[in-house]
Amino acid sequence: MNCLRRCWAEIDLSAVKYNIEQYRTCLKGGTELLCVVKANCYGHSDKLVVPYLEQLGVKWFAVSNLIEAEHLRALGVDGEIIILGYSPEENADDLIKYNIIQACTEYSYAQKLNENAKTGKVRLHIAIDTGMTRIGLHSGTKADADEIQKIAALENVQVEGMFTHYAVADCADDESCAYTAFQTEKILAVDEELKKRGVALSCVHFLNSAGGIYHSNEKSTLARLGIILYGLYPDPSNPLPFEPKPVMTLKAVISQVKYIEAGTSVGYGRTFTADKRIKLATITAGYADGFPRALSNKGEIIIKGTRCKIVGRICMDQFMCDVSALDNVQAGDVATLFGSDITADDIAKLTGTIGYEIVCGIAERVPRVESRK
Repeated sequence: MNCLRRCWAEIDLSAVKYNIEQYRTCLKGGTELLCVVKANCYGHSDKLVVPYLEQLGVKWFAVSNLIEAEHLRALGVDGEIIILGYSPEENADDLIKYNIIQACTEYSYAQKLNENAKTGKVRLHIAIDTGMTRIGLHSGTKADADEIQKIAALENVQVEGMFTHYAVADCADDESCAYTAFQTEKILAVDEELKKRGVALSCVHFLNSAGGIYHSNEKSTLARLGIILYGLYPDPSNPLPFEPKPVMTLKAVISQVKYIEAGTSVGYGRTFTADKRIKLATITAGYADGFPRALSNKGEIIIKGTRCKIVGRICMDQFMCDVSALDNVQAGDVATLFGSDITADDIAKLTGTIGYEIVCGIAERVPRVESRK
């Protein structure tokens, strides 16, 4: 292992392949994958994941900002890159230089990009706000079509597509399904209006991870595959047609094992006191590594195939757990903090958040190492 054997994240590329293969079977027509690799591939390491995605034939990638886009180009990515978030208008020529597609939210923003573009045309996908109420045009079918035509008339921009984002595609109740259908109808209505006017966009996309599963639609040129790519659920309460394989396994080692007697308190604040003699192990990870402090006194980890309860408060760089159930345990043994048995989704449920936040929160200081099982 080419990393400090303290706390590390193993990235299983075979799981990436499996998740993509299974997801592709859910898509209709010629819908292509747009893999969402922002935030360092949701904490999984773009250096490891993105080149492998290209090997698997992925040609579209989505990021949050220009820095992430430039980083992908530095990694040698040749495919299409779209920035789903904001880029300052003064960086228009950087968008052109690196051949990046920029999300455009309104005419005034397009106009500023147009004014700052000196070396060519800025490629744009127009954001349509169909009900997420986050970014995009939102004035109605004809008004949105008017504004897109107005943007397209600018000299230094090139409108190539448009997109929207579902708000509740991961929810199975009737009201949510109806809302998702409503969002789909709204963006397709704008597309139809543009076609009537002789404006044919090469790319119209609205499916996200959950959308591609529950609301697959061949009229979406792309499906933006995000959280399922990394083996987690958009909503763990809703089943998927396949069991995604978690890509990240977070591991650490035991630094010390000792017995403590009944009445002995453990850790900051003395929040745990042993009610009998127990065997205690100290683990080399903490909240500075992204392992949530909210797991104090209620989370579990796996050592030698056995679930062991976290006791006391999780510290910045280490925490303690009860290993009394293990006969043969010693310093240097590996502990699995989350992966396929205890998942990031499981941890999220315990800590009142979502799996996205758990994997995105793993600190930069934690090495990511390739693993193919």
